[in-house]
Amino acid sequence: MGDAGRARYTYRLRVSSAARTALLAEWDRCRWVWNECVAKSRAVHAHNRTHPGDRLTCGPAQLDRMLTGARATTPWLREGASVPQQQTIRDFAKARSKVLKDIDKRLPVRQRAGMPRHKRKREALPTLNYTTRGFRLKDGRLHLAGGIALTVVWSRELPAAPSSVRVYRDAVGHWYASFVVATEVQPLPATGRVLGVDWGVRETATTTSDTHDLPHAQHGKTAAQRLARYQRMTARRKPARGQAASKGYRQAQAQAAKLHKKVARQRQDTARKWAKRVVRDHDAIAVEDFRPKFLAKTTMARKAADAAIGATKTALIEMGRKHGRDIRLVHPAHTTMDCASCGARTKHALPLSERTYTCTACGAVSPRDKNSARVMLVRAGLIPAGVEGVRPPGALLPEAA
Repeated sequence: MGDAGRARYTYRLRVSSAARTALLAEWDRCRWVWNECVAKSRAVHAHNRTHPGDRLTCGPAQLDRMLTGARATTPWLREGASVPQQQTIRDFAKARSKVLKDIDKRLPVRQRAGMPRHKRKREALPTLNYTTRGFRLKDGRLHLAGGIALTVVWSRELPAAPSSVRVYRDAVGHWYASFVVATEVQPLPATGRVLGVDWGVRETATTTSDTHDLPHAQHGKTAAQRLARYQRMTARRKPARGQAASKGYRQAQAQAAKLHKKVARQRQDTARKWAKRVVRDHDAIAVEDFRPKFLAKTTMARKAADAAIGATKTALIEMGRKHGRDIRLVHPAHTTMDCASCGARTKHALPLSERTYTCTACGAVSPRDKNSARVMLVRAGLIPAGVEGVRPPGALLPEAA
C-alpha cells in the first residue's frame, strides 16, 4: 500500500467545567496573540507606505521575537502554554501570505479584501492548535500542554500516531479534537470502468452512468421553514447596542446553529456515501473542476449552496485518493458547448433553459448535462480521439455503465 497523504480524524470531546475554563483561558491568550499580529502587520504596512526607502518586514521570525518579549514581560501570557501561541503566529503568517498572493498590492491595506482581522471575544469561536510536543494520548485521554486533560469519544481508531491536533468549539457549543495523521492507500478491486462527472444545480452530479447520478437532496430547502422561524426569533430578541443578550436570544441562536449543523452533516453524509459508491465502481473518474463561487452572485445562489457542489467534489477527490483511484480534474470552460461525439463547438453559449444539446455538425442529440459528462471523459483522455480528431470505433462513449 502506498502513501495517501494526510487526513483529519475528528472526535467529540467530553469537557469538564475545569477543563472548559482552562481551554477558554488558553483561547483568550491565543486570541490576544492573533490580534497583536494583526496590529503589528498593519503598523508595518503603514510604515512601508510612508517610508518606501526604509521597508520593514512582518514575517514569522519577527512575530516570534514579539511573542518572546511579550511572554517575558506579561505574567498572564506566560501562564499559558507556548505551543498554541506559536501555532497562532504560524496560522496568521499562513493566512497573510495567502492573501498577499491573491490581491493587488497597490491598494491600501484598508481596501484589501480578506486581510486577517482582529478576533473579537463575542464572535470568534475557540480554536487551539498543538503540534507533537504540545499534546499526548494516554489511557484514551487527550492531555494538552498546560495540564489540560480531555476525554475523547473514540468513535473509530486512529490509523497512525497523530502529528498535530486542533481542539475547537463549534457554534452549538460542542468541543471536538481533530487529529492529523498519515494515511495509506486502501486499494479496491479493479472494475475496468470509467466515469465522467458534470456538476449542476438541477442535479448535483450528472454522470455518464444513469445509476450513479446524484439528485439534488434539498436538505436546506427542507429545513428552511424552521430556520426562518429561529431567525425571526433572533431578530425580535436582539439586544440593544451595549446591552447583554437575553436568555431567549441565546436560545434562539443556539437553535438556529443546531439546525445549520444538522443540514451541514446531512450534506456531508450524502456526499460521502455517493463518493464511496462512485469510487468503488470505477477505476478512473473525470471530474469537472467546477468552482461554484461565482454562483453566489446569481439567482441560483440559494439552490447552488443547497446542492453543496464544492463539498461533494472534495469528498469525491478525497475518497479517490484514499482508495488509489485515478481522479482527473477537467477545466470547465466550454464543456456545455462541445459535442461529445464529434468534438464540434457551438457558436454561442447555451442558455440554462435549454436542457437538450443538439450538435449542428453531426446531428447528435442528448441531454445537456449527459453530453457535458461525456465531454469530461474525452478531455481527460479516458475516451481518446484518433490522430484525425475522430475517435476509433473501439472507443465508443458509454451511454450508461
